[in-house]
Amino acid sequence: MASLASSSFKDSGSGDCLDRLDLDFPQGLPGFETSRRFVLQLQTALAPIATLQSTEQSSSEVCFLVVPVALLVKDYSLLVTREDLRTLGLEEDRQPQAPAPGTLSNVLCLAILTVPKDGPITANLLAPVVVNLATRVAVQAVRADTAYSHRHPIATLHATGEASC
Repeated sequence: MASLASSSFKDSGSGDCLDRLDLDFPQGLPGFETSRRFVLQLQTALAPIATLQSTEQSSSEVCFLVVPVALLVKDYSLLVTREDLRTLGLEEDRQPQAPAPGTLSNVLCLAILTVPKDGPITANLLAPVVVNLATRVAVQAVRADTAYSHRHPIATLHATGEASC
């Protein structure tokens, strides 16, 4: 029920529009296992880019730029492990679908962006951030296959501001 291409998120419980979502990563993120609480903040000037910022004092400098996977790859196919599905509180025998832009879903699928000083912006499609919007629990779902790259080139993101955390 959230689309970062719009000006706000929709709360899956109340339907209220929000500019931010507080998220819980029970296992943290790979490489940042101790960072478990994040805020997903829509960056209007950078839309459809948002920031995923740690809210914990010990790791408040941990910040990522993210974008909905569906805006990068049409018909992206999620592959989430049973353990991650359990953590998310989703059915273990059914893979969630990455929602198409503008569609309602209880799952949000985001790609973490890499913005090097020199070179193209890339997106990590090998390990998307998957959010259960009903519970606001999230995981970085690392795929076991190589169907997608962790350095998927971004042709164009129509952001009007500078991309930084």
